[in-house]
Amino acid sequence: MFSYKLINNDRMKLLKKLKSNSVQLVITSPPYNIGKSYEKKKPLNLYLQEQEKTLKECFRVLNKKGSLCWQVGSYFEKSELFPLDIYIHQICKKIGFKLRNRIVWHFEHGLHSYKKFSGRYETIMWFTKTDDYYFDFDDIRVPQKYPGKLGYKGKKKGKYTGNAKGKNPSDVWIFPNVKSNHKEKTIHPCQFPIELAERLILSMSKKNDLVIDPYAGVGTTLLAAVKNNRLSKGSDIMKKYTDIANKRFKLLIKGKLPYRDRNQTIQKVKGNSKLYFRDD
Repeated sequence: MFSYKLINNDRMKLLKKLKSNSVQLVITSPPYNIGKSYEKKKPLNLYLQEQEKTLKECFRVLNKKGSLCWQVGSYFEKSELFPLDIYIHQICKKIGFKLRNRIVWHFEHGLHSYKKFSGRYETIMWFTKTDDYYFDFDDIRVPQKYPGKLGYKGKKKGKYTGNAKGKNPSDVWIFPNVKSNHKEKTIHPCQFPIELAERLILSMSKKNDLVIDPYAGVGTTLLAAVKNNRLSKGSDIMKKYTDIANKRFKLLIKGKLPYRDRNQTIQKVKGNSKLYFRDD
């Protein structure tokens, strides 16, 4: 049974209708206040005030084991850079969130700069509501650096030293950004890949948990949730984006949605039939 609900409305309309402690995971990427077509640029302090209102509602709706993943970039004013994650951390700390990881999403491609180094990463700030949070990385393990490495002394001498299923990913994630030649590309200018959302969903929620995205765009978070048997709800003020999201959902349930598969066989340990997979 697919559970997908996306409204073409303001994020607060979605959040206010949700019961307190009803959500397991919030994954979102809000506007960066840089004047994109879907936002109106405003003074930084006003932008942060709006974000604080949203974050307070996210805190309210999350259950005690829940997580918030806030994917952000930087704001520019007269060529000066203001990393938004610094400001968001201060707001979240005041609300009561606890920061667990500052994940670097490195995407290797982008526009070239002439008066500074070219930007090739954004951050995902992973917050939890309490210290008693859910996290399980078994479904998102990545290959060991030396998968066939054998112990040379002690009880593990002559035995494989790593976990056959792979290791816990680091806090630097390399996923291609969704540009013109990416199979998931739509008209949205700032779309993140399904595989990025999947890594968060698989490690921070269980099947049938509720995953929401207040700034849903073309529905990537919701699609990743449905694809992995989670309940999903989202909102976006741009009808052209929610229309695309709904079309993508229909393709997903028909098994025709184009997306970059995170499970790709890459190596096999000698003398061991178990395959190793990667998602980068």
